[in-house]
Amino acid sequence: MNCLSTMGGEYVCNLSPELIQRAKDELNEDPERRAADIQHIRDWLKKQPHIKARTDDWTILRFLRGCKFSLEKTKQKIDMFYTCKSMCPEWYTNRDPQDKRLRAILEMGEFLPLPGYDRQGRKIVLIRTAAHDPKEYSMDEVFKATHLISDVMIEEDEQAVIAGIVQILDLNGVTAAHGMQMTPALVKKAMTIWQEGYPMRPKGLNYINTPAAFDTVFNIFKSFMKEKMKKRIHIHGSDLESLYKEVPKECLPVEYGGTNGTIEEIKDYWIKRVDARRDWLLEDEKYGVDESKRPGKPKTTVDLFGIEGSFRKLNID
Repeated sequence: MNCLSTMGGEYVCNLSPELIQRAKDELNEDPERRAADIQHIRDWLKKQPHIKARTDDWTILRFLRGCKFSLEKTKQKIDMFYTCKSMCPEWYTNRDPQDKRLRAILEMGEFLPLPGYDRQGRKIVLIRTAAHDPKEYSMDEVFKATHLISDVMIEEDEQAVIAGIVQILDLNGVTAAHGMQMTPALVKKAMTIWQEGYPMRPKGLNYINTPAAFDTVFNIFKSFMKEKMKKRIHIHGSDLESLYKEVPKECLPVEYGGTNGTIEEIKDYWIKRVDARRDWLLEDEKYGVDESKRPGKPKTTVDLFGIEGSFRKLNID
């Protein structure tokens, strides 16, 4: 794993020459300007009375990379990220990985970044959407638990930030009750946070074991996706050979015909990582926005996550 190095809060580049070149070519990163760009964003944050943000080099650098070093886009994304965090307390507060209910969800292995990277250097993330019992756990609880892992991954895995992420969504075992949990409002919230808030590079969405009623729920998701993302969707049904064309076998767990560890091993690894970052996760709750201090008009959850306009046009037949 290409992990970052920090020294007293300062970013220390530990990347391979190939990844340094990739960051230059794909993300407009100039190593000679990197420190000045980070400082520019840090100075800007000091002038934002409503944002309480992490201001270490690594956090700012992640946002710069996620915005291809556009300073204006970086400012917008940082504001959006912390706004989403504050507007979504059901996902971003009380994030103790040792909480019994969160722990139970983590033990199910619903969200699993897989070891290593694919041939393009990208991180593969397996999402087993039906691992939880919808009668027992709400989607807000599931998203809260899975964000523990995704946030730790983004914090620790520098290569994933540069090269991007490919997701596999396994819908095996999905029932109508699972589908009912994915309300348009919840889907809009999830897509807004992931597309507008997180400084990540989504490179592919692979759906496998899709049930008969898949299209109805999928059309809701699709309606909130950016055009660029829609072009990166691959629906494989139950054909794993089709999946292997997008994600090589050697990247996948044994249960999916691969050689990259077992679900149990991967799940245990991530529970250990989340436990190791428990203090960081708990401390992270103090960062966000105070809308009463925002210059101009305060934002509301309707501004961010309202679905009226977009959903009215949606055809889910």
